[in-house]
Amino acid sequence: MVRQYNDICKEFAWDSKVYTQPKGNLENMIGNPNLIILFTNPVSHAMAKAARSRAAQNKIPLVQSHCGSGKALRSILENRSEKTE
Repeated sequence: MVRQYNDICKEFAWDSKVYTQPKGNLENMIGNPNLIILFTNPVSHAMAKAARSRAAQNKIPLVQSHCGSGKALRSILENRSEKTE
């Protein structure tokens, strides 16, 4: 899925970082992106909490989706692209 997520993001000219497993201090690894997309079903509660915390602290837009499919990501990015045009 990581490869698929990265490929879809490239189609929309978005840079991406994909985290599927908890690693170290995830909250700091996220950095300060333009957008955080959180697929709530496939990630742990700790990862979801770190993403939400980072978004809140730095006023980063956060989009949450229960489904972590490529189709769900594509839909999110299509909606974000429409808002920036």
